[in-house]
Amino acid sequence: MPRERGEKVVATNRRARHEYAIEKTYEAGLVLTGTEVKSLRQGRANLSDGYAYINGGEAFLDAVHIPEYSQGHWTNHASKRIRKLLLHKDEIVKLSHAISAGGYTLIPLKLYFSDGRAKVEIAVAKGKREYEKRQTIREREDKREAERAMRGRNRLGD
Repeated sequence: MPRERGEKVVATNRRARHEYAIEKTYEAGLVLTGTEVKSLRQGRANLSDGYAYINGGEAFLDAVHIPEYSQGHWTNHASKRIRKLLLHKDEIVKLSHAISAGGYTLIPLKLYFSDGRAKVEIAVAKGKREYEKRQTIREREDKREAERAMRGRNRLGD
């Protein structure tokens, strides 16, 4: 029985949703050392430069920064090492087909603990062009403006 219940988010990649169009997401486990887990439990991680790739039928997470554990000594880990992702074989095959189709990449969206186990949410994503980014921002601002106008109109009606 796990000591922790529910989901505790450690880090999110907020830039990813702006830079990429997300196609599909997957939840994967992580192979971590003890000091990495302790550092994550302190809420320290950075996903902004991270990416995942498939090599030899296995999935790996690279360039994710998990800082060294403050009380760890010679047992500490390298902060930007390659970490193996735990996925089912059929998921790995689907991901490799999606990537080989061209234009798609695997990016981490969220790093969290689910019932005490470290998980990462990875996404199959396609990079946005500059005009697509501007269009997304414009749509978000228009929606916010419309909601603001509706709130003002509803207040006047009361």
